[in-house]
Parts: sequence; C-alpha cells; structure tokens
Amino acid sequence: MSSYINQEVKPFTATAFHNGEFVPVSDENLKGQWSVVFFYPADFTFVCPTELGDLADHYAEFKARGVEIYAVSTDTHFTHKAWHDTSETIGKIAFPMIGDPTGTLTRNFGVMIEEAGLAERGTFVIDPEGKIQIVEINAGGIGRDASELLRKVKAAQYVAAHPGEVCPAKWQEGEETLAPSLDLVGKI
Repeated sequence: MSSYINQEVKPFTATAFHNGEFVPVSDENLKGQWSVVFFYPADFTFVCPTELGDLADHYAEFKARGVEIYAVSTDTHFTHKAWHDTSETIGKIAFPMIGDPTGTLTRNFGVMIEEAGLAERGTFVIDPEGKIQIVEINAGGIGRDASELLRKVKAAQYVAAHPGEVCPAKWQEGEETLAPSLDLVGKI
C-alpha cells in the first residue's frame, strides 16, 4: 500500500444527507478548511453507530476548530436518511453523511473491501489545501475514538501553523512541542 500522506484528494462528486436535505458534495468541499473523511462499513450495523454517535457528541468541538466531518459508507443517501430518522444515536448527527453506492469515493481513498462492497473503517484528515495529513485504518471489529481523533487533528493543525515544530506522543494542546535539531539527537 502506497502512502496517502500529503497526497491531494482525488476528484469526486456524491450526494450526502445533511440537515434534513440531500446535498451535493465534491472534493472542492474539502478545500479551504480542515476536514475529516470518516469511512464506515454500513448503516444499520453494530460498531458503526457507536462511532458515529461518538463523533456527533464531539462535533461541536471539531466545528470550533474549523473542521467539517464527512461520514461515508457505500450505502445510498436515502439509506442514510432512513437510518437518521429511525435511530436515536444516528438522529443526533449534524454532519454530512455521504452515500457512495458506486464505491468511487471509497476506492479513491483505498478502503474498499471489494469482495463485500463495503468500506473499511478508514479515517482521513485533510488540510485546507486538500492534502491528506492523517490516515488511520482499523479492522472491522475495532471502533474508533472521537476524542483521540480530535487530539490528532489539533496536532496536525498545530504542526501546520508552526513549521519546524513537531508534536510528541500523547501531546495535548498547550503542552510543549519539539523543534527537531542536532541538539536533540539521542537526548529524548
């Protein structure tokens, strides 16, 4: 698998269910702001609603940082609406839920499970220039944590705003960063 880091998002067009409406979404929506593209296998399943509910609970924090979240599965936007309308957990989602029934977007990001026609649990953080800065892919049975994703987004934003600095493991906003230099070699 080749690295997606610093690669520009490939062109796409899709339809999302968002705020009670069907809206067009394309790669252009991912430019000019930070974005999280959050792939999951399918609507009306088991781990997926726990992840999406967790993201919904943290959505205001992402938005406060100028980050939009896009949830994507190979279901249709119609199925997203039906799930949103029938599930208390999914009903609290305020971010766009993109339908990708052709699998174009899922394949563009390299997370299609071809034999199943479903997406892997792939998370992609995209910078305002439309370039991928974080990639995480989990096995189907392993749910993701929105608070850890938010921590990583904060680190990516910090590094982008402070060239020459890097965020160490477990870095939290406001903590010390590192400035890689010859003086640090072998001293950490």
